[in-house]
This record gives sequence, C-alpha cells and structure tokens, in this order.
Amino acid sequence: MTKQAFLDALKKRLRGLPKQDVEERLGFYSEMIDDRIEEGLTEEEAVSQLGSVEEVASQIIADIPLVKIVKEKIKVPRQIKGWEIVLLILGFPLWFPLLIAAFSVAVSLVAVLFSLVVVVWAVFASLVAMAGGGVVGGIILACTGNPLTGLLMIGAGVFCAGLSILTFYGALEATKGMGLFVKKSVLAVKKLFVKEAE
Repeated sequence: MTKQAFLDALKKRLRGLPKQDVEERLGFYSEMIDDRIEEGLTEEEAVSQLGSVEEVASQIIADIPLVKIVKEKIKVPRQIKGWEIVLLILGFPLWFPLLIAAFSVAVSLVAVLFSLVVVVWAVFASLVAMAGGGVVGGIILACTGNPLTGLLMIGAGVFCAGLSILTFYGALEATKGMGLFVKKSVLAVKKLFVKEAE
C-alpha cells in the first residue's frame, strides 16, 4: 500500500472524529512514513510496518477521549427550526422517560458487574480472616487442654488459607476482566459514534 492510499483509508476510517484530531494524526503518520523512507525503506515497507489501517484507526479512536467524540457528534451544524423545537417539547413526555430508563438500565448493569467483583474480594478477605482466626484459635485451644479440637481448628484455618490463595487469583482475574470490559465498552461506544459519520 502506498503512503497516500494508507492516509486516505485512515482518513475515511476517522471521519467521525474531530477534524483537528484527524489532521494531527494524519500528519503524524505521514511524517512517520517519511522518516522510515529516509532510513532506507521503500514506501510499501514503511507503510506495512505501521500495521493495518483498521489497527491504526482503532488505536487512534481508543486514544481520543469519549467526551471529545460526543461533543463533535452533537454539534449542531445549522440553526434549529421552530417546528423542530416544538416537536422536541411535545415529544418530551415520551423521549425523556425512555432516555432515563435506558440510562438507568445501563448504570444498573455496570453496578451489578462491579458488585460481583467486590463480592469476590470480600470472600477472599473473609477466608483470610477465617484462616488467621482458625490457626490462632486452634493454637489457643491446643495449649489450654483441647488438643484434638485445636488441631481440627488449625486444619480448618490452613484449609481456609489455601482457599484464600485460590480466591485471590480469582479476584485478581475478575478485576482485570472488569477493567478490560470497561475499556472495550468505551471503545465500542466511541466506534459507534465514528461509524455513524461514515
């Protein structure tokens, strides 16, 4: 792929983004290709080292804040006519509750997912507390004349310690998964705004 074909394809992919950001990114990649050509690569080799247009566009979209993309999308390119204002006002009893309901459902789903991660961490903390309490309580019981009960409590404490190790790794993975989910969700929303403009 030539430099110009790459830049044209990239510009097409970034059509829904703010114009200033698109121009900055196109200038950056143009300069990067020129630098690699100066280092002795052919134009096609320099372009191929950047990756595919889709990968580059996804990275650019991920780097631009969602608020900036939304602001660009909701800019009113013309004056709103009087009849459009009347329709917005008359439709308010219909569209506003629907908007609130959709927002509430989205917030509830995110809250449920975050609470699941919190629950896994709470289970981990309770297992650590049970392990410590079981071992300390078992030692106290063994020293005060109940060796069998003390050994059972120590065994239960060690068992809880083992479970807490497993739960720790599960909680860690759940936290990483939640972070990845949030990152991918934001990227998907950004791409929706960008695709609408194509």
